[in-house]
Amino acid sequence: MIHDVLIAGAGPVGLFLACELRLAGCSVLVLEQSEDPRSPLKRLPFGLRGLSAPTLDAFHRRGLLDDISRVSDGAGAPAVAHWAGQGRRPGGHFAGLQFFQDRIDPSAWPYRLPGPAGTSLAVEMERIESVLADRAVAMGVEIRRGRGVEAVDPSEDGVTIHAGGEMVRGHWLVGCDGGRSTVRKAAGFAFAGTDPEFTGYSVEVEMADPETLSPGRHYTPAGMYTFARPGTVAMVDFDGGAFHRTRPITLEHVQAVLRRVSGTGVTVTALRQAATWTDRAFQATAYHRGRVLLAGDAAHIHSPLGGQGLNLGFGDAINLGWKLAATIRGDAPAGLLDSYEAERHPVGAQVLDWSRAQVELMRPAPGPRALQAIIRDLIATGDGAAYFAGRVWGVSLRYDLGGGHPLVGRSAPDFELADGTRLGERLRTGKGLFLDFDAEAARAELAGRWGQRIGYVAGDARDRLGLSAVLVRPDGIVAWATGAAGDLDGAASVVTRWFGEPAVADPI
Repeated sequence: MIHDVLIAGAGPVGLFLACELRLAGCSVLVLEQSEDPRSPLKRLPFGLRGLSAPTLDAFHRRGLLDDISRVSDGAGAPAVAHWAGQGRRPGGHFAGLQFFQDRIDPSAWPYRLPGPAGTSLAVEMERIESVLADRAVAMGVEIRRGRGVEAVDPSEDGVTIHAGGEMVRGHWLVGCDGGRSTVRKAAGFAFAGTDPEFTGYSVEVEMADPETLSPGRHYTPAGMYTFARPGTVAMVDFDGGAFHRTRPITLEHVQAVLRRVSGTGVTVTALRQAATWTDRAFQATAYHRGRVLLAGDAAHIHSPLGGQGLNLGFGDAINLGWKLAATIRGDAPAGLLDSYEAERHPVGAQVLDWSRAQVELMRPAPGPRALQAIIRDLIATGDGAAYFAGRVWGVSLRYDLGGGHPLVGRSAPDFELADGTRLGERLRTGKGLFLDFDAEAARAELAGRWGQRIGYVAGDARDRLGLSAVLVRPDGIVAWATGAAGDLDGAASVVTRWFGEPAVADPI
């Protein structure tokens, strides 16, 4: 069997992309190197991941949010919030410098309406993967585990890959196989960036004298560490990334690094689990070569500071899914698939620079420490907190799609419509949506020319934000908007740009 799309990697990004493609009717085969998706590092305390506003919007629009947000500790009890025990609820951080919820004015984002999808949520990685895997299988995605990609042979009309001793063929291949992506290397994608400055450690230990370390995040003359009782430690050692994946992590080594970074004589008596990471920041110079595409960590890697990486990958998946599906169906307009790289590559580059900036601020040197004091003052102001929240939560994301309305290129507000439904619910079919708050016949006729590619909804909204009509892409991004009744100026050309030629033969 030749599948429409082969996906290398059954991590969260690969699974979400598979769901997006199946929603559009494509046949999908996912190949995963690991036999067992479970891992202690995907559970608390190290498996906690912060989901940002664009990710939560995407899950809400696909009916996944309720299942993913039902977080438990494995025993059926709600997991303890990561901010519990603090006097104020943090909204996030930049290089460890926190901004707080009570300093953020939501009016900074006038086009974001309150709804089921919030601005941030902490969830275990294992929970995310489990929900996405269940949804993918229920939709008809085939997942083969223990089948890591070994070789890639692209041609003009498809891709043949060798994985786990078998040969499979698809019309398209998407590499979602992580930072050391075999697909990226085998398909010849260039990978450029900056080498690491530090080795980061996430360890769970037992200590003879845990009172030696103070809970919380601490900057020291040698680096930075965060301690949560009884024995969870994250620390950064500015060694140029020398220890990451170069030798086994031993109790003795962890103790030595912890003593050096913390400046204490703490004694580690047991090492329960440990992982290392770095701030290496690299990005594929292209996301698309022939019949091969990249998404997630296969396309970009950086430090986990601020929890941006997973969200960046989900953004890739929802942006790519509908565009690749339209290309496979044959109704994609010229350049639609190219817009995936055009839109997502700059976002990835921006996140890499955001990560690099945090590393510079964390350096154990007088200059960065002086700059920390300035950033700390700025992040404590209302405007400063809103700026950092907008970046960390992703609510300031906007694609450059042209067009005069300030909503174009942004995530569509989750309008509560007159019939009681919400915009997010209306996008669960994976199709575009034309919202016509003034229910004008000319707009209904325009949307109807594209047949089943665009849904048309006529009727008012509880808060229409001064708008008369909005065209929303399948990924929830606003493609066109107007505040004037009767205005259709440019709407037809915008619909054609994103959805191809009309299905109904009628002059535009």
